[in-house]
Parts: sequence; structure tokens; C-alpha cells
Amino acid sequence: MIGTIAACLTTGAFVPQVIKTIKTKDTSGISLGMYSLQLIGVILWLCYGLSIHDGALIMANGITSILSSIILSYKLKEVLGKRNDLETAQK
Repeated sequence: MIGTIAACLTTGAFVPQVIKTIKTKDTSGISLGMYSLQLIGVILWLCYGLSIHDGALIMANGITSILSSIILSYKLKEVLGKRNDLETAQK
């Protein structure tokens, strides 16, 4: 029961950031490195949950990996857009 509550809270913590990022498309205050490491860690936790057949781990880390991927994709679009703008300005 405690694990399920913890899973819901830690997974739910990502929802406000995802909503804000989708609405504003602003990721300037988000660390690319942090979200990259976060996503790798969550995927590894998901794999671990699958290997031990733990429903709370599978559910929480499956959902969190999707939410983290959304934020990371917006951040990558921002970073790549800035790189393309810089390359265009240099030409």
C-alpha cells in the first residue's frame, strides 16, 4: 500500500511540469542532462519492475517514462532549434 501511494505521488509530481511545458513550450529552465538521466533511470526501474513482476513499479515507471519523454522531447526541440538558428546566423 505504501509503495502504491509513493508511486502515485512521485509519478503525479511530473504532471504539472508536463502540462506547463505543453502549454508554454518553454523549457529554458529545464536541464537537458537532468531529464536525460531521469529518463534512463526510470526506464531501468521499469525494467527492474518487469523482471520482478511488481505492479506498482511497472505502473509508476511506465507512466513516468512517458511523462519524462514528453518533457525531454520539448527540451530537445528547443536545443536543436537554437543550434539550427546559430548555424543559420553563422552562414
